[in-house]
Amino acid sequence: MDVTVKFLGGAGTVTGSRYLLDLGDFEFLVDCGLFQGRKELRRRNWDKFPMPPTEMEAIVLTHAHMDHIGYLPKLVKDGFKGPIYCTAVTAELTKILLLDSGKLQEEEAEYAKKKGYSKHENPEPLYTVEDAEAVFPLLVSQDFKKPFFIHPAVEVTYYYAGHILGAAIAKIVIKGDSQSKKLVFSGDLGRYHDPLLFPPTLIPEADVVWIESTYGDRVANTIKPEEELAKAINDVFDRDGLVIIPAFAVGRTQLVMYYLYQLVKKGKIPNVPIYLDSPMAINVSKLYKEFHQDHQLIAVLDDTDQHPFQHSQLHYFRKQEQSRTLNDLKGKAIIISASGMATGGRVLHHLFHHLPNERNGVVFVGYQAEGTRGRRLVNGEPMVNIYGQQVDVKAKIYSVQGLSAHADQNELIEWAEGFNVKPKLAFIIHGEEKSAGVLAQKLKDELGWNAVIPNYLESFILFEGI
Repeated sequence: MDVTVKFLGGAGTVTGSRYLLDLGDFEFLVDCGLFQGRKELRRRNWDKFPMPPTEMEAIVLTHAHMDHIGYLPKLVKDGFKGPIYCTAVTAELTKILLLDSGKLQEEEAEYAKKKGYSKHENPEPLYTVEDAEAVFPLLVSQDFKKPFFIHPAVEVTYYYAGHILGAAIAKIVIKGDSQSKKLVFSGDLGRYHDPLLFPPTLIPEADVVWIESTYGDRVANTIKPEEELAKAINDVFDRDGLVIIPAFAVGRTQLVMYYLYQLVKKGKIPNVPIYLDSPMAINVSKLYKEFHQDHQLIAVLDDTDQHPFQHSQLHYFRKQEQSRTLNDLKGKAIIISASGMATGGRVLHHLFHHLPNERNGVVFVGYQAEGTRGRRLVNGEPMVNIYGQQVDVKAKIYSVQGLSAHADQNELIEWAEGFNVKPKLAFIIHGEEKSAGVLAQKLKDELGWNAVIPNYLESFILFEGI
């Protein structure tokens, strides 16, 4: 049996993670992400898939972020009918995110048509809500740490990756006629001292490793993230301004709510109204109660605590009418809304209305990919385009790096050091050119790894005649 891999995404960029494994008689995909960010990347979502989706037999997901699951409805729409394996939490999160994505894409296509800012006469969404729903029957939930077979010769085991609820490292064992080979996909690795999630699991052995490199070129600030968050919030409140926090509905929002609760409890920020304006984030937050075994939130609370996701100053806004009332909000309050990179969602309405006010502040709490509106704001651009209009950026922009859900360079190296025997080959994936290059060199210099940065659509022969 020969084994090859083709990099359909997540190569030279932090988005669009898709890795096609070919065993000759069995082809399957690890992750099925949407390209985000720069226009030339987003265009790839419309490219023809390099093989007929009807011929691909399975998909293995690591976690439920759009750059790892967001292409599923398009693939199913085009004919894929096989099982989609993931952890139980990831299955539930995938349903929430894909429904939202389908709805957003329908709305954006309709809005572009109405406003006439698309170059297409009749702009169409990549997929619809109905297409998203067609994915759900194919999802096959699996437990952490329990091996399962996706083919008689392919065994998969999920381990905790941190990052977000349900996120997994995927160990894939391919059993040939004469020998077995171990492949390990890091997925996205989380922080080692996250207050909510278990740390990434160390895997002792692998022949080939795929390791993410989002923060491969940087070391996290040593300042405690909650203190950095408090400093930004208090700076805005000193101007009697409003704080907007663009946050991913899955993971980052819940971490921010936890830290805000702790900061208020300790008297480090004023006890002001906090508005969670994201139906998706509200639904995700409920999963922390349902899947309590997959995180450590309850363990870190003491007897005097209220629940960080349920207290008197936290207001959940599901309806559009509620969201619109925040357009006129002034003074000391906090709005948390998706998306985290300001690429879409309700947060755009809040930015549209509140960016021109110099009293206000926008606090970014995670990685801002190249080409996104969030990156442009963090880079200090004086104007940004929202809904086809140029909006003045008068509000102060803050970036709290310590709240990232991604392992930094030191933590990536720490995870790599967990292998008792160095792998024969390591692919540096899911990172922009600089971060991937720095991590690859560090793995070569410090651990002696054979680290390769693959190109988009590049193929490699992993094993011959196993």
